Amino acid sequence: MPERLNLGFGFIYYGLVRAIRPKHVLVVGSGFGFSVVCLGLGLKDNGEGTLTFIDPGYDVLKDGPWKTVGGRGLWRDSEGVERHFAGFGLESTIMHYKLRSEEFFARYNEFKIPGIDLGFVDGNHSFEHVKHDFIQVLRHSAKNTYILMHDSNIYIRELIRNSGVKRWLNMMKKEKDCFELLDLPFSSGVAIIRVLKDKCSESLKLSE
Repeated sequence: MPERLNLGFGFIYYGLVRAIRPKHVLVVGSGFGFSVVCLGLGLKDNGEGTLTFIDPGYDVLKDGPWKTVGGRGLWRDSEGVERHFAGFGLESTIMHYKLRSEEFFARYNEFKIPGIDLGFVDGNHSFEHVKHDFIQVLRHSAKNTYILMHDSNIYIRELIRNSGVKRWLNMMKKEKDCFELLDLPFSSGVAIIRVLKDKCSESLKLSE
């Protein structure tokens, strides 16, 4: 029934890719690959573009909550990852790096990866990791890049300091010269941030 076929934020992910037609999308973290697939299908239907997916493959049951809360261990095996995305016809669109984000960004130039037109931050949700991942995506972006941040509406985890997405977004809201921000506070929440000028990370003197 059509009323039950609801992709939720997936419509936004897919529609944004179709509308802005990015050449390169980068995703930091994903429990089940939902965002990766929705974004990847947008690129596929555009007929161009690639997606870089970073996730070390942590499993909350095997690696514990200090390393991951939402990790399901789906990205541990490279052949399994390829089969998963091939099921959606995205094997030639998505490149997965089984690395922590700090490891990946330290080698960004070595991997010869292009600049980011659309970023999606959904890795470790601690404030310091959210800050790190956002700044690193920003450093490889330019004016009119869009950066999405997932889980902007998980207030209990914010209250107990298990998540820092909302706190980081509140800091971004003050930087009106650099960012235009829309926070959608339903379900687990997602924020859409548009970068308003080049080299924002330098002008803001943001640092890890």
